[in-house]
Amino acid sequence: MANDPYNPVRLDSKQAIAEARSRPGFTEAWDALEEEYAALSALLEARQKAGLTQEALARKMGTTKSAVSRLESSLRNDKHSPSFATLKKYANACGKKLVVQLV
Repeated sequence: MANDPYNPVRLDSKQAIAEARSRPGFTEAWDALEEEYAALSALLEARQKAGLTQEALARKMGTTKSAVSRLESSLRNDKHSPSFATLKKYANACGKKLVVQLV
């Protein structure tokens, strides 16, 4: 095993999603999560553009890295939903303003 060459497997996410959409129920389940993934993407993009790690963001928010990690993962979880105040604090720590729109 020590002589086995490292051969990473490339993932073509667009192709994988296209293939998954052929499975019964996948498209409905995928579409049902669209809002959560859009919100998560916005959070992660704001943190990345601010050049902050979870740890640095936590310091700016006055919390812990694990709390930031839970917050970022909670948008994909029905158990916990972050409060408006927490999302606002996250946005402010990234130098952003939280705006909620109903469309």
